[in-house]
Amino acid sequence: MVLIQEHAAVVVWGGGTGGVAAALQAARSGAPTLLLTPGPWLGGMVSAAGVCAPDGNELSCWQTGLWGAFLRELQRQELEGLDQNWVSCFGYRPATAEAILRRWVGAEPLLRWWPDVRLLAAKRRDNRVLALEIERDGDPLRLDLDLLVDGSDLGDLFPLVGAPYRLGWEPTETWGEPSAPSLQAQVGQSFFHQQLVQSPTWVVMAQLGDGPCPTGSPLAPPFAGAAEAFGLERTLTYGRLPGGLVMLNWPLLGNDWHQGLAAAFQPGTPDYGELLAAMRAHSQAFLEELISATDGWLQPGQAFPMAQDRLASSRLKGPGSLALMPYWREGRRLVGLEVVLEQQLLPPGPGEVIAPLPFDGNGAISSIAVGNYPNDHHYPGPDWPLAAKSCRWGGRWSGTPFCIPYGALVSAGIDNLLAADKCFSSSHMANGATRLQPLILNIGQAAGLAAALCWQGKIPLAALPLRQLQEALLSDPLAPAGPVPLWDTPWHHPRWAERQRRVLDDPSLLGPDGRFEGAASPRPQSGCSEPLESLWQGWVSPDGYGGYSFSTGAGRWPLITLEPALHHWLLTLEHPQEVELIGCLNPWGPWLRVSRLAR
Repeated sequence: MVLIQEHAAVVVWGGGTGGVAAALQAARSGAPTLLLTPGPWLGGMVSAAGVCAPDGNELSCWQTGLWGAFLRELQRQELEGLDQNWVSCFGYRPATAEAILRRWVGAEPLLRWWPDVRLLAAKRRDNRVLALEIERDGDPLRLDLDLLVDGSDLGDLFPLVGAPYRLGWEPTETWGEPSAPSLQAQVGQSFFHQQLVQSPTWVVMAQLGDGPCPTGSPLAPPFAGAAEAFGLERTLTYGRLPGGLVMLNWPLLGNDWHQGLAAAFQPGTPDYGELLAAMRAHSQAFLEELISATDGWLQPGQAFPMAQDRLASSRLKGPGSLALMPYWREGRRLVGLEVVLEQQLLPPGPGEVIAPLPFDGNGAISSIAVGNYPNDHHYPGPDWPLAAKSCRWGGRWSGTPFCIPYGALVSAGIDNLLAADKCFSSSHMANGATRLQPLILNIGQAAGLAAALCWQGKIPLAALPLRQLQEALLSDPLAPAGPVPLWDTPWHHPRWAERQRRVLDDPSLLGPDGRFEGAASPRPQSGCSEPLESLWQGWVSPDGYGGYSFSTGAGRWPLITLEPALHHWLLTLEHPQEVELIGCLNPWGPWLRVSRLAR
């Protein structure tokens, strides 16, 4: 069989969140790029996997880069707004996200996208990948390449190209991580062999009915008790999206899947197909049980195109309820030049602080992306005990910000391979905080930019000057990204880029509280307007424990903010105060999310 031969400077495998970001940024930065995806949709967990209530990077300080650009485009496209649920400050429909990404990809003349591609083999010479062999439209092709990026959830390329990777747990003896199990426990307990990675979920969408949720029959096994912690209606509105669509991604006796996870790393085998079928059936059964428990008030939601191979087996009344792919929380993890560990994500003290900054051998900050999600692990049974990494901020809990170093994206075994999704170099414990959509968008952006810079300058990936990459991130004309965690400087601050650069040049300007040294506190009237915001007149009351409420003659709601200027103003309150605020009401939170004082 004759192979058709093609060439691309940068080849990105995987339609995941980070893979699309990497391909988009590589092309925007001047490198001819080919994006290969195994399915028909772009975006992975932000779209095709249906995880459309993102966690992490919610504060305006961390809304930079492609994540910030994506978020603001969602605000423009979702006319009902993003304040829709109580698990996230942002809720949107999967098709909205995919349409944004498809439009962005289609606008780049240097970017080609081939969907529905199957990986076959790789060609290597010494420590370089020379080509991939794939199948497209039934035809075998050989893709010669200069640089290769893995943008998949499971690290699909690593075994194919012979890149060293990690899979599963590491004991605390390996790196001294405080939440890791002991070596004795890991070797002696079957749990760690059966639960190879965090539990995935096959998201299924439902549609809320009109009026209040009726309480019908109790949930039956294996879902009995799923609604006990919060009640049935609150359980359902956990992942509410615009139009009354509901994301069912429920970890408490819900549709997380815990069995046979080793098969996820054996694609093409019967065990792999059986695993996917079992995950789909479990989520379908969860939806059907909720429909029964609400006497039909809840119905299947219409959110995805229906794959032809699922039409015959689907037991749901209508197509389009099941996500197009599972939500994989963890997969293979690259062995990189650096590895991100749990203790590198943890706060050095209580309150508004930052995790330790990463530095290279020359004493320069090596960060290329900022995350802040609290560590979160999904397994069967009780919650895994994890070291705390959150603080009260803006009337809510938020995670301590941390940095991802460039070396965690660069393979230690393959000279021209980068990781762009949650498969980058981290420990199993750290993966619980580094796997979320916003951070992965910006990690993908950094990987794509690094690939373009190295291709243009004929620079080895491991030798790319960090400051060059950081400056290119900061000066990107479409989605400038901040590699430094500045608690007091939101993305819309007029000196945001200047402060980022000054800290990169002189790290002593960043205080232990994450504030830019010597800067005046921002005015609480400063902020950025957004769709659907309105004026609220009433009383703000502190509760003495870091929470706030807002009351008017029409009602009383918890008050939160994502803006540092208003957060600092709230900290000064000792007694109720009459104010005029600008904000958006989320009745499902429930909370009033405010951005600034009106005057």
